[in-house]
Amino acid sequence: MKLTQMTINDLLAQLGPADGHMYLPDDLDPQVLTDLLADRYGTPRTLVLDGFTDPSVDELSGAGLLAPFGDRAVTMRAWAYGDQWVGMGATRDDEDIERPVLVVAHRQVMEPLATAPHENADWVERLVQITGWTQPVQQPDARWVDVESRLGTTLPTDYKRMVNTFGDGAFDAWLSLHQEPWTSLREDGLLIWAGTEHEELYCWRVSGDDPDQWPVAVRTFDDGDVLFDCQTAEFVCRILIDPHHRFTMARYFDTHWFMNYQESD
Repeated sequence: MKLTQMTINDLLAQLGPADGHMYLPDDLDPQVLTDLLADRYGTPRTLVLDGFTDPSVDELSGAGLLAPFGDRAVTMRAWAYGDQWVGMGATRDDEDIERPVLVVAHRQVMEPLATAPHENADWVERLVQITGWTQPVQQPDARWVDVESRLGTTLPTDYKRMVNTFGDGAFDAWLSLHQEPWTSLREDGLLIWAGTEHEELYCWRVSGDDPDQWPVAVRTFDDGDVLFDCQTAEFVCRILIDPHHRFTMARYFDTHWFMNYQESD
């Protein structure tokens, strides 16, 4: 079987939207399929390796992928995508023969609770809940000393936590999170921390000495600026889940995920 992204489309279409799995041809190269899935969905989480299941695996991190196999899973890697888990690995079948398998399972997505006025919410943690993110820290905290030295300013704390937590990638494969701010609009008093394919640039209006108080500014494709009196992670949470937000993504995605651009091991 020649493996391409079209092959993956066909296989997933055969499985359908409900929980399901299929054993794959024995001559299939599991690493090639894993690499193709990683190109599409980002870095996977390893649930099972050499027959040993990660003890931290639960319903929020892909346990549904293992349900059909009991203790027969040999390897299993998982990707979160929308309201589905996609799994690729190998299990022993009913005749105790190890075979490659593709699995899909329903993914439970936790929505953040409403925030009371003046509540000191941890919006980065809410982003983790919204996206079902389960990967370890992606970036070392120490790198910010060099970044901030180059920029000549400290940066908002929650932005640095977002980058450290999620790494290089995009929310809903749409809102690309920059690993350090772009300075092309600095003469306009803006630092750019993210962008979309709609040519919208997500920035901070640099004002005052406390970067945690910088408002978010959206530079639209027609060069207009729209200001929001909130911090970075709160802004991302709200455009993900609030269908009435001016720059909402909730109109297009019912559930949310983070696509990590880093290559799978």
